[in-house]
Amino acid sequence: MSTSDNSHTSDEITVVHVMRHGEVENPEGVLYGRLPGYHLSELGRKMAERVAEHLTSRDITHVVASPLERAQETASPIAKAHSLDLATDGRLIEAENVFQGKTFGVGDGALRRPANWKHVVNPFKPSWGEPYVDQVVRMMGALHAAKDAARGHEAVCVSHQLPIWTLRSYVEKRRLWHDPRKRQCTLASLTTFTFQGDRIVSVGYTEPARDLVPPHLLAGAKAKGNTKAFGA
Repeated sequence: MSTSDNSHTSDEITVVHVMRHGEVENPEGVLYGRLPGYHLSELGRKMAERVAEHLTSRDITHVVASPLERAQETASPIAKAHSLDLATDGRLIEAENVFQGKTFGVGDGALRRPANWKHVVNPFKPSWGEPYVDQVVRMMGALHAAKDAARGHEAVCVSHQLPIWTLRSYVEKRRLWHDPRKRQCTLASLTTFTFQGDRIVSVGYTEPARDLVPPHLLAGAKAKGNTKAFGA
């Protein structure tokens, strides 16, 4: 799965952990998307500390995050634990979504308004937000930049659920459109890409803070009742 015509032939191994941020304080239950001002909840901070502890013994030499507050706050304990400066990469940002700032759930919110129906006509693109292909391009760019910054060591990139899942789906050669309820990308989870030179040789997934994640938010959990699709 080489992504470059000039791939290194070295057997050097580099590991890049792409982490989803922790739980966000969101009492209004809106899809916050790229909106500023959404910070980690107390539980989210505990999740971030848990993952930082989990990664303490790893050979991490580079930590980078999406510019959004929740990602920066999740990455900070990891950078601190390894005495590193926290870098920012705009390519790791949440996917653009026309419904941000609105409630969006079954039987409630944005889908009840006819004016919004035009945005949900094509789930394969998707028509309500940033195209999946565009997410792949920027996330692959961020992934390789992190690999280059940590060659022979490990890096952590903190991002958001949809871009992470889209990246993983592309690398694992799955279709990009999908059922959001089936994403394997729980809060504070790590999707780990192992490179040999510039070639991705394996993809792994772990949930170091699984016991802190509310059951209905775990990967693959079935939604019940009027469940809202909050920003990720």
